[in-house]
Amino acid sequence: MKRIKFLLTASILVLVLSGSSLAASTVFFTKDISPAGIMAIYNKLGREATGKVAVKLSTGEAGNTHYLSPDLIRELVQRVNGTIVECNTAYGGSRAETAMHRQVIEDHGFNTIASVDIMDEEGEVSLPVTGNGIKHLTQDVVGSHFRNYDFFLVLSHFKGHAMGGFGGALKNISIGIASSRGKKIIHTAGTKDSGSIWYDDQDAFLESMAEAAKAVSDSLGNGERMMFISVMNHLSIDCDCDGNPHAPDMHDIGILGSLDPVALDQACVDLVYKAPDGQSLINRMESKHGIHTVEHAETIGLGSRAYELVSID
Repeated sequence: MKRIKFLLTASILVLVLSGSSLAASTVFFTKDISPAGIMAIYNKLGREATGKVAVKLSTGEAGNTHYLSPDLIRELVQRVNGTIVECNTAYGGSRAETAMHRQVIEDHGFNTIASVDIMDEEGEVSLPVTGNGIKHLTQDVVGSHFRNYDFFLVLSHFKGHAMGGFGGALKNISIGIASSRGKKIIHTAGTKDSGSIWYDDQDAFLESMAEAAKAVSDSLGNGERMMFISVMNHLSIDCDCDGNPHAPDMHDIGILGSLDPVALDQACVDLVYKAPDGQSLINRMESKHGIHTVEHAETIGLGSRAYELVSID
């Protein structure tokens, strides 16, 4: 296996020599985007998803075809006897209400591989947001069914995003697990819970995503009952939540996995920067200052931006 440690400092990728005192998290990587590849990453993580397992992913907006394929994830979801979990959206579209959301899930084939739970279908609960460096949120409002699960396996499709710059593990456990009302709280940095999700302080919104993600992690044993896998394929500048996304204009990269969502998102970002055809996605990320979510997540103690990238190919 090839081992390299990375740390992003002042936008410069620095090679950290083995034996450094930096606390680097491990991120596993394979170029094999297949059911076998995703199972190999899961097995390398060395943590069994046990108890009642929630598999958090985006089931994709109607009209979008870039979401994670049910065929790609079927073996893993069934291996952990997982329930696919989602929450309703806050921006309208075809997934804003439970009945429509379930129709999209059926249309996209997710209910053929596992049971699917809309976690805010029957209400919501609040998770405390605490710790050093917290700026905006005092609570993270999530679907009430969140409490029904012992473990969260977080499957993310890494891609661009019109508001966050990119979507990866941190977005998946913040905006993705928040109820419809909770999403508005995050988008407006705790200033309101109704009305438009558009907010004029971009960094405050990004910081609020990190803070909501930390609340979720804290509630699951400081992340001990979580694991994270991100698939870097169909790399559009737009999110799976976009019903009419730009076509991908760069090559697929691979599958990454970690027990640290901060390290995982940082590794995905770095691989886009290293790709010879990643400029469109780089432009989208930089236009929204997307890396700031990762920066703030590290500042508040959710994880480390220093990581060791381990190829399992």
